[in-house]
Amino acid sequence: MKILEAQSAVMTNVEVYAFLSNQAKQYEEQKRKGPANLETLRKEVLQYFEAPPGPLSQKPLPFDSSAIPTLIQKLHPYQITKGECIMILNLRPTNTPILNAVIEDMEDRFSAEQQQEILDIITEILGQFPQEPEEEAAEET
Repeated sequence: MKILEAQSAVMTNVEVYAFLSNQAKQYEEQKRKGPANLETLRKEVLQYFEAPPGPLSQKPLPFDSSAIPTLIQKLHPYQITKGECIMILNLRPTNTPILNAVIEDMEDRFSAEQQQEILDIITEILGQFPQEPEEEAAEET
């Protein structure tokens, strides 16, 4: 295989996950096996994506690659960069400290109200993580 253009596009984790899952299904339907190292790599990457607390570990997944343009469109007024959008899609931040790690100079660029609006947009499009039993008990006390 020859690479024609290095890094001509960047894929999000959900796009890679969908591609690898579809490829595995196609190989299974065709009753064929790929090279052993490809099978091992695919299996390990899918396991990594599905392992908690990863954003793709939730079953069923509350979003797919069709959510990407919607998220970009809704975040456009906030002038979120392409790299920041990819990180938002990959990490699926659910609170302000995690969002702060994703968006550069967040406190300087956005007010507290705008930060909450961004989190609301992310939750609306990408879904909310289910709360762990320990988190629920901590919130009740």
